Amino acid sequence: MKHLLEVNGIHTCFMMDGKKVRAVDGVSFHLDRGEIVGVVGESGSGKSVTMMSVLQLVGAPGFVESGTVYLDGEEKNLLEYDGNSEKMRSVRGGRIGMIFQEPMTSLNPVLTIGYQIQENIMKHLDMDRQQAKERTIEMLRMVKIPDAEQRFDYYPQQFSGGMRQRIMIAMAMSAKPDILIADEATTALDVTTQAQLLEMIRSIAKETNTAVILVTHNLGIVARFAERIYVMYSGSVVETAGTRDIFKHSEHPYTRSLLRAIPRLDDPRDRILIPIEGLPPNPALRPDYCPFYDRCEYRKPECAKRNKPELEKVGEEHYSACWLTREELRQKEIEIQNTPRKAAPQKNIGSEKVLEVKNVRKYFPVLKGIMKRKIGEVKAIEEITFDLHKGETMGIVGESGCGKTTMARCIMRVYRPEEGEIKFSGVDIAQMKDKELQPYRSRIAMIFQDPFSSLDPRQTAGSIVAESLLINKSCKTKEELNRRVDELFTLVGLDPGLKDRVPHEFSGGQRQRLGIARALSSDPDVIICDEPISALDVSIQAQIINLLEELQAKLGVSYLFIAHDLAVVKHISDRVLVMYLGRVVEIADAQQLYANPMHPYTEALLAAVPEADPDVEEGKAAVPISGEVPSILNRPQGCPFHDRCSKASERCRKEVPKLMDKGDGHMVACFLYQ
Repeated sequence: MKHLLEVNGIHTCFMMDGKKVRAVDGVSFHLDRGEIVGVVGESGSGKSVTMMSVLQLVGAPGFVESGTVYLDGEEKNLLEYDGNSEKMRSVRGGRIGMIFQEPMTSLNPVLTIGYQIQENIMKHLDMDRQQAKERTIEMLRMVKIPDAEQRFDYYPQQFSGGMRQRIMIAMAMSAKPDILIADEATTALDVTTQAQLLEMIRSIAKETNTAVILVTHNLGIVARFAERIYVMYSGSVVETAGTRDIFKHSEHPYTRSLLRAIPRLDDPRDRILIPIEGLPPNPALRPDYCPFYDRCEYRKPECAKRNKPELEKVGEEHYSACWLTREELRQKEIEIQNTPRKAAPQKNIGSEKVLEVKNVRKYFPVLKGIMKRKIGEVKAIEEITFDLHKGETMGIVGESGCGKTTMARCIMRVYRPEEGEIKFSGVDIAQMKDKELQPYRSRIAMIFQDPFSSLDPRQTAGSIVAESLLINKSCKTKEELNRRVDELFTLVGLDPGLKDRVPHEFSGGQRQRLGIARALSSDPDVIICDEPISALDVSIQAQIINLLEELQAKLGVSYLFIAHDLAVVKHISDRVLVMYLGRVVEIADAQQLYANPMHPYTEALLAAVPEADPDVEEGKAAVPISGEVPSILNRPQGCPFHDRCSKASERCRKEVPKLMDKGDGHMVACFLYQ
């Protein structure tokens, strides 16, 4: 049987310093009509470059060296056409649509969204301008853009991130493609928006018999949506099978290692994540033997003496690229299971409250005109109340725009709140002046989301960590300063010999360790972790989570852990605070919250989280949640969630519910429990 898309032996190279470096090393895959296929792997594994190679989008200094791409039984290899030929332009956007990771860089900001979709339709479907406009409005309705006719003339910047990604889906589907490639299309989105968009892609694909390739590093997404999976590592496919086979009977050591490194919602509280040690090989220095050998727990000396293994059949429609036999893998698995693992760090949560936040509000003025006249206020956060104990981790979750970061900045006193109390060890700092705040500045630190942009590229690693020590005059002599910097490097698992390097000479995981060392340098009582792992690969995430837990057990520091990934939050947190549109809607013990969510918004958040287990996904009941978070400029009256809640009553539309204790410290702001 002919496949809709057949890709064989793609080799893509880049010229670096006069040498040819192979980024994609002989990738083959196929796709059938109406099928959803997942492509997973760490950053740098070649997923995106493979897709760009198929569409001849690899620009200089890169080029596709060899391989074949056959589309829908055509006789001629697509790679034989020039990248700028009429044929390839008709394939790109016509036969094969692509949704990119960042919609704002994919949409032209000076053209209306209607014009951009309309042009694509006129190019590929041979319609006149009026027919194309009607088709555009139809597509905008299909992806559930409200008021599609009026919004036809809107510009990309007039939409939220989720809406822009919907527009990208409408554009990709507008020319009735046979294949849709979603390249990390939902990575930057909230968990609820991500679930809505992926459900939409799945339903559109099934209705129109379109084949979909989901390129992602999120194993939960492929467990929920994909029918088959290709696992990539170092430019090659190392395993491929049906989704259930990959998760239940994975054969390649790399796939097994990936699955061990991710936290899950059903994990026991004391589970230790097992990261994949080391980093993927640099393509310029890739060995001739198995590229995963140096990081593999299952390896045998013979693996390094043979060439790179090719995909071999190991089961029904199941292929793996590994020299070890099933029996050898099984015996090694037993050894690994019986190897004593480091026990979960035992932390001690004290009764002392290091932080008390009570009724904190923060408003921002809305200014208009040349004279910057104040015409209103943006109520970013309202009535935020919680406390944090010594040695405790409080997870903070909620969609983008709900006020998590604004709250964190108020606690750090980057912002001065309009009202409320922020107490450190009983002292209210909410309205203190800068000079009065000086003794408290060192008691709270922050770990940022992007470790690269938060580090000064001109400073050495040692001077970055030493800066806080110098400002707070923590060390009396240069020798004492150097000794303390060395201690901090060692504490976070970095070699003190790397002190003289600058940030770009470190890997992503090492840079985040550097950010943690900097945060620890002032010996703080509280560290705010603002999305500290969302920019990192699965295996590096596991390393950073384990490190944070070890440091907390050793130093007794308290964390406010802000994140989108609810499985990570459950794994690391003692209690969880759920925010929506600037208000706290639920606070509870982490295990209790996940086992018994009370607020409808919390239920919807948990239902939207894709889990890396096809059986769990199959049995999961969907909790309906529609629309997006309203603008805080146009906050709804009454309960902030009522316009998206299936359980809302008339009272919810008029009154704002207050937080109530329903026992065991489980607080919820919902009229259902009054």
